Amino acid sequence: MTQNKSTFKAYRIEENNDTYAGSIKEMEFRPLAQDEILVKVHYSSLNYKDALSASGNKGVTRNYPHTPGIDAVGTIEKSNNETLKVGEKVIVTSYDLGMNTDGGFAQYIQVPSAWAVKLPEQLTMKEAMIYGTAGLTAGMSVLRLSQLIKPEDGKIVVSGATGGVGALSVSILSKLGYSVVAITGKETERDYLMNLGAKVILLRSEIEDFAKKPLLRPLFAGAIDTVGGPILENIIKSTDSMGVVTCCGNVASPKLDLTVFPFILRGVTLIGIDSQNYPMKYRTQVWELLSDKCKPEQLEDTCNEITLEEVEAKIALMLQGKLKGRTVLKLIE
Repeated sequence: MTQNKSTFKAYRIEENNDTYAGSIKEMEFRPLAQDEILVKVHYSSLNYKDALSASGNKGVTRNYPHTPGIDAVGTIEKSNNETLKVGEKVIVTSYDLGMNTDGGFAQYIQVPSAWAVKLPEQLTMKEAMIYGTAGLTAGMSVLRLSQLIKPEDGKIVVSGATGGVGALSVSILSKLGYSVVAITGKETERDYLMNLGAKVILLRSEIEDFAKKPLLRPLFAGAIDTVGGPILENIIKSTDSMGVVTCCGNVASPKLDLTVFPFILRGVTLIGIDSQNYPMKYRTQVWELLSDKCKPEQLEDTCNEITLEEVEAKIALMLQGKLKGRTVLKLIE
């Protein structure tokens, strides 16, 4: 099972006079540190954070050359950990992977064993990367919301619904019996979202244009917000009594312009979702849920598969906001 080549392929970002360019390079293995594992990567996936890393965003990645890829799944080929054995299949997502530690856009990764989750038996490696950090985030969001809001309580709104987290949230909520309202800025994706399980499509411009009031007419029992900013503000103001809103993104804005009225007059709960450092015992629980009762029947419909040679073009499309659903990178040849 152990690796016997001296090099492996990786998509590397290099910095030259404040410009950043990516290409496929041959990389050499380094010695395995204490409590590290070497994983042969079968699949990775493309996330917005990877696109930022690839374009030189120093808030994501400080030092270059660098290999992006905050998600990876594969088989252990070397292990300095007693509980993770050679040949076992593992998922590695978030923590520092692909940020300041070389990530999953490579045929191999070397990471601390504490970052690895054993692949659930009901989940294939490709399915794990269709989920990836986006799926973990969606799973965390749905889990926290479902602890307080049940399908019979009313409609659940999902913002950024054609993005990775949003699309998976729509699918998972629908699988669990919730009535989902999907918010999107892309009217052409109406059929796509309905196929994922959305009952109602709300255009982004409609919710952005809600009246500028401290409270709005209650429309939703709960929400999963992936964008932040004015959309999150209006979702919170439109959430019914004792409703729950989770938030995990700030692509629209990290700022909120709100009064406390939704929280003290309606008892709305706002729950922040942090997938990067989510504790392992809860991380394992979410992966088990994603592999079983939360697993959408149409999971493959949220996915496009690419090769290492196609990464650069897909990163450009992601930065332009032209990708929908999940993009899975196949590393095995």
